[in-house]
Amino acid sequence: MSADSTFPTVAADDFARRFSQRGGNLMWLLGAGGSAAAGIPTAWDMIWEFKQQLYISQRRVSPKMVADLANPAVRRELQSFIDGIGNLPRPGAPEEYAALFEAVYPSEADRRTYIASKISGAKPSYGHVALATMMRGGRARLAWTTNFDPLIADGCAKVYGRTGQLTTVAIETGSLGRQVIDEGRWPVEVKLHGDFRSRRLKNTGDELREQDAKLRALLIDSCGRWGLIVAGYSGRDDSIMDTLEAALERDTPFPTGLFWLHRGEDPPLPRVQRLLVAAASKSVDGGLVPIENFDEVLRDLVRLAEDLDTKALDELASERRIWSSARRPTGNRGFPVVRLNALELIETPTVCRRFVCGIGGVAEVRSAIEAADLPVLATRSRAGVLAFGSDHDVRAVLSAYDIESFDLHAIEVRRLRYESQERGLLREALTRALTRAHAMNADRRRSSDLLTPSSIDDAKWGR
Repeated sequence: MSADSTFPTVAADDFARRFSQRGGNLMWLLGAGGSAAAGIPTAWDMIWEFKQQLYISQRRVSPKMVADLANPAVRRELQSFIDGIGNLPRPGAPEEYAALFEAVYPSEADRRTYIASKISGAKPSYGHVALATMMRGGRARLAWTTNFDPLIADGCAKVYGRTGQLTTVAIETGSLGRQVIDEGRWPVEVKLHGDFRSRRLKNTGDELREQDAKLRALLIDSCGRWGLIVAGYSGRDDSIMDTLEAALERDTPFPTGLFWLHRGEDPPLPRVQRLLVAAASKSVDGGLVPIENFDEVLRDLVRLAEDLDTKALDELASERRIWSSARRPTGNRGFPVVRLNALELIETPTVCRRFVCGIGGVAEVRSAIEAADLPVLATRSRAGVLAFGSDHDVRAVLSAYDIESFDLHAIEVRRLRYESQERGLLREALTRALTRAHAMNADRRRSSDLLTPSSIDDAKWGR
């Protein structure tokens, strides 16, 4: 299939309605994007860290020289060094992550330690708890994942109030998978690349090519019994794509549909496009589903499932509220001030967009937004430009600054406890929403925004 071939698409709201009727007969396949909101770095993040570690160790330089991985000059220096090595894949190649990981840590034990350090401290996001909630309610039964983290299991422990309800099948227990699935001992999670506690982590090139035959066969057979939802997975892993293509060759593949959840405005990889076109040619329902992120699509699915017990989800929202005492006012301000202890936020974003480009500091980012006159909120951090807005608009704002990459950036709760870039971005979004919805003016301060009515004669302010 050529790059401009048409592949089937399904609107997010249409997908949610279909799921409400057939969720129990749809499996899930989760990739790294499903864990981004929990603070676990993506493969893209780790690729640059691997390049950084190779550079520091082989050039014997201070880490400070290449500490800012969001700096385009640093990335160019690192990539020039990697290119000079000569035997590593080109940037963006499907095998880049695996080859770099093995080059930095040839020992399996060291790779296992590295993965464990990245997973340590991560807590399930809204999406993981929502998935576990649907598992308990019979709306989801079987989840396959390429991730090493325990976030699905942690989500289930929170929802069920105990551990052990979820059966986790990893590489060393592959034979258990068929037994528990055939017996219907739901819910079940199958780790296609191994658990981070496993002796064999399948995340190097040779290991990926030797994907466990039992788990591969089990996935193919399962795709003939149920439909599949793919979330947070790009399709770069040949072993998984080979398996899905083999499943499509069966007589009745994906009987309740194949839905590939996709964020961003760029098209999916050509191989994903070919899979969806081939599925449509065999009358498989579904297609590409454009979404914002994993957490938000799960929130949409929960909304249409009125019989679910959402106690754990409600508790999760309560746990993430940040309370602090109001400071006593001092001095004479010279104008009346209405002081609020807090405004309850029912929902807040868990991720934003991150663009790596050559733009300077916050002032230059704001100037670019003003010049473009587009509905974009953005700030500059060491990780890159953090932004809210459509990909098209953000790209237009930053088009003159050599965009190198873009991805999701997790908004971690711990970073909202101080004046971080993420906290400032959320405050600006809240201020923008309040001024727009309630006819107010904003007086921006360094760490706060003062809001005043556009007209004191507005009836709402006389209540």
